[in-house]
Amino acid sequence: MPNKKVGQILKLFISEAQSSQRCDKSTITLDEQGVIGDKFYAKDSARSILLTSIDSYALIKGYDIDMPHGYLGENLLIDYNPYSLYIGTQLKIGDTILEISQNCTICNHLSVIDNRIPKLLKNDRGIFAKTIQGGDIHVGDSVYLL
Repeated sequence: MPNKKVGQILKLFISEAQSSQRCDKSTITLDEQGVIGDKFYAKDSARSILLTSIDSYALIKGYDIDMPHGYLGENLLIDYNPYSLYIGTQLKIGDTILEISQNCTICNHLSVIDNRIPKLLKNDRGIFAKTIQGGDIHVGDSVYLL
């Protein structure tokens, strides 16, 4: 069965070790321990990559809350909503294969911009994945459901 294209990469981010700011990237490299260069690299492989849908930002915008991309902590911002995918579902993006590992819980830091955000994004912040096959992901790469 051929892979099904479901979306594409809109933006890529890493968290740098000495900063709380998300760093916008055109390419990120993954291996089995996560996003190389990210401060969370090799900390917890099941939570090493956070995928967030642009739908999460649209939801917040609908409540007149302006939140910059990257603020949800995502590594990959995509134009596809993966939140209903089952644990174990695999995605091919660029050279990589990712496997959905768990839903992302809401962090209290999200209330810094607006105290409604944690409740609004209760089930819509993102989804964690682990790396099955490492490689590079670029902005504009297609997302395929395997």
